[in-house]
Amino acid sequence: MGVGEIAGLVAAIAFAVLAGFMIYPLIRLGKMFDQIAQTVKDSGDHAIPALDESVTTVKQVNKSLEDVNKISAAASTTANNVGALTDLYGSFLGKPVIKVASAMYAVKSTAQSFLAKKTAVQGSEGKGE
Repeated sequence: MGVGEIAGLVAAIAFAVLAGFMIYPLIRLGKMFDQIAQTVKDSGDHAIPALDESVTTVKQVNKSLEDVNKISAAASTTANNVGALTDLYGSFLGKPVIKVASAMYAVKSTAQSFLAKKTAVQGSEGKGE
């Protein structure tokens, strides 16, 4: 056996030892990739039902919002109708009531003025005697 053969044998043994040391980290790395793949699969399996539930929730929220829109539209219509009814009553009853009240005030003022003059005239007649 020559020097070249011995050097080749030493290199082959060193390579075998190096390969032996590299096997353990590669096995661990393979297990880690298997766990990552399983985690991704589990995440996907859990994400699909969660997405389905969120879609259902969004549909229910949209339905509730549609109901709220209907209610607010009905409330707006009711408010407009009440406003129109108030204007109608104001124009129908308000002006005549104001006219009657002003006529009554005029009658009252005239009667008080007349009575005040009458008592003033009577009082002046009593002083002249």
